[in-house]
Amino acid sequence: MSTRNLTLLTDLYQLTMMQGYYENDVNNHEVVFDLFYRTNPSKNGYAICAGLAQTIEYIENISFREDDIRYLESLGLFKKDFLEYLRDFKFTGDIDAIEEGTVVFPGEILLRVKAPIFEAQFVETALLNIINHQSLIATKAARVVKAAEGDPVLEFGLRRAQGPDAGLYGSRAAIIGGCNATSNVLAGKMFNVPIAGTHAHSWVMSFEAEIDAFRAYAKLFPNKCILLVDTYDTLESGVPNAIKVFDEMKEADIHSGAYGIRLDSGDLAYLSKKARQMLNEAGHAKAIISASCDLDELLITDLKSQGAKISLWGVGTNLITSSDCPSFGGIYKLSAEISKEGISIPKIKISDNPEKVTNPGVKKIVRIYSKATQKIQTDIIALEEETFDETKPLTLLDTHARWKKIKLKANTYSVRELLVPIFRKGKKVYESPSVMDIKEYALKELGTLWDEYKRLINPQIMPIVLSDGLYDLKSKMLEDYKKD
Repeated sequence: MSTRNLTLLTDLYQLTMMQGYYENDVNNHEVVFDLFYRTNPSKNGYAICAGLAQTIEYIENISFREDDIRYLESLGLFKKDFLEYLRDFKFTGDIDAIEEGTVVFPGEILLRVKAPIFEAQFVETALLNIINHQSLIATKAARVVKAAEGDPVLEFGLRRAQGPDAGLYGSRAAIIGGCNATSNVLAGKMFNVPIAGTHAHSWVMSFEAEIDAFRAYAKLFPNKCILLVDTYDTLESGVPNAIKVFDEMKEADIHSGAYGIRLDSGDLAYLSKKARQMLNEAGHAKAIISASCDLDELLITDLKSQGAKISLWGVGTNLITSSDCPSFGGIYKLSAEISKEGISIPKIKISDNPEKVTNPGVKKIVRIYSKATQKIQTDIIALEEETFDETKPLTLLDTHARWKKIKLKANTYSVRELLVPIFRKGKKVYESPSVMDIKEYALKELGTLWDEYKRLINPQIMPIVLSDGLYDLKSKMLEDYKKD
């Protein structure tokens, strides 16, 4: 699949601001922007970062082509000298990011851009579009997989996704979040991930009799024979006919792989229990019972609490659209300017809403683990120059209630910086792992969370603290603003 030119995947005001920077001769002024989010999606206790690979692809292929220039010229908004400048435009700055599959929390920098303001401003829209969407779906998938409690989960959402890109990259993100396979064939090809599927009701309806449809399908796919049994009457027709076909396959010794039934309507708890009983009594205890039908993590949890005998879950619409929370809410804010002498000048956005006051300066994310449990104890948003010594005691103060303290003894904790170099001076210095490797990494990341943070409802909230240096800087800048 050829790489598309996404250069014009931006908001108009990015280009009008760029022309303003150009006209005022500040286009080479170096700045730092942070990409972060404020609230976990779906009232979750964490998010899973995703979208970095497509971000890299986008950055590497920024180029205003001749047809782009002609289109911009046709708008009557841009001057010729500015459009000529765009002909040679490319990204020349630095990008640091948290790797895909990493567990992250509100306020943490997912991606940091250091570049001339002309470039750093321009990439905002595309970066948010890519990372917001894929992080949202990866997080939703992790919730669904959590609810399935070890059962395989298949992502079936392509036909309900908001367009081809949402379906394609949503499938990728769903695999990162823990899904075992996707129905999306193009995603399978592009990202080298497992694909899976059964058949539609129309397959059954196209035959004179339901059992003829089942026999034909079993003949075609004897090693992956999952029969959809609810086209007519699940318990009176579908399951009995499936059992007949399974008996015939067993007698002919023509299947050696997975086989079973799929339920796509009705009372899934009741039907699965009755179907399990019927299959077992017929000697097909190994037959899989899979289910689809507008599933999400809460319905799966409810079905399990009712004793449903479902062991394979196909989740579509509610996963690929993250139906209960359709937006990740990531934002992109200026945090520092870099002087001609290379000195960082912190910048802060002030708001009447305290949660919208940004953290100034060039920052990093430091994760603190317990050496005894290897679980995350806290994350620190710190200034880039600050250091943390594991051989010394560490006292951390709650950002919103400074009288609350986290005290860690020397040599009882370990430190990990989450941001890694992705681009340096416009050159890529990072290679994205395979999607399946990212999936395994995400699984390990989830293992660093206590169960209380992974609850689907009312999870514990990870304490994210500002370092002393960042807290003092932010407080001083706010005080100075009040004086003015």
